Amino acid sequence: MLRYHCLISGSGGALVVGLLASTLPLEATAQPLDKAFQREFMLTAEIVGAERIGKGVTEPWRLTLSDGTLTHDVGFQSVNERRDQARLGGRVELGFTDAYRYNIAAFLVGELLGVDDMIPVTVERRWDNRPGAMTWWVDDVMMDEAARLAERRVPDDMAVFNRQYSRMAVFAELVHDTDRNHGNILYDTGWNLWMIDFSRAFRIWGDLRAPDNLNRCDRALLGALRDLTREALDEHVGAYLTGGEIDAILQRRDKLVQHFDTLVETRGSAVLFD
Repeated sequence: MLRYHCLISGSGGALVVGLLASTLPLEATAQPLDKAFQREFMLTAEIVGAERIGKGVTEPWRLTLSDGTLTHDVGFQSVNERRDQARLGGRVELGFTDAYRYNIAAFLVGELLGVDDMIPVTVERRWDNRPGAMTWWVDDVMMDEAARLAERRVPDDMAVFNRQYSRMAVFAELVHDTDRNHGNILYDTGWNLWMIDFSRAFRIWGDLRAPDNLNRCDRALLGALRDLTREALDEHVGAYLTGGEIDAILQRRDKLVQHFDTLVETRGSAVLFD
């Protein structure tokens, strides 16, 4: 029986990686099963084990699923909190929302834009008499961004690394992710970047958070942003986002496209990469 494990524990609302022993050979590539299989497995496989992570304000769980042939772990997050205001570090956020549905929405929006290769498959499923977001645990995790910075590690191919980081930055702006911290950025052994935990994304504000930090963009991603329609968002993520949240995505999309069009005009085509 195949078995894959990657323990993800929360810390201050972020998900932080811890590794468990695995039978995966070191030369195996990350995410060996296609996304359609992962989705169906998470929706139908039997839940055979559960362990509370024990850290993090969203109280995530590690669940073990099995279909009789494959056994694999997933993360389960059922947080669904809304407050008139919340103090987050040095700022106060009005209309604060922390919701599992945003994890599902982020993956689905990522599918629309072609960046779902950087977001683990996430579905909605009930467990312990409550609905929640079930997320495929990334195989072969090497470290998170906090550990990478602490250890001052860099990949051999910095060009690929920088392109991944640029794609993440653009996506985080689009979904207005207020918690894209170092614990929510993972690297597998192939130096593939993975974004996890979007429970504090999809704010209803149409402004960009830090456009000055956006210097380059994937050409295909920019094209997908141009082509993104309200109809596609309604169909793909309407079950998980409100009308106001979808409106805000499109407002930020317009600003992102204008931002990069202006950069191309002033700096040239090197702003875009393939």
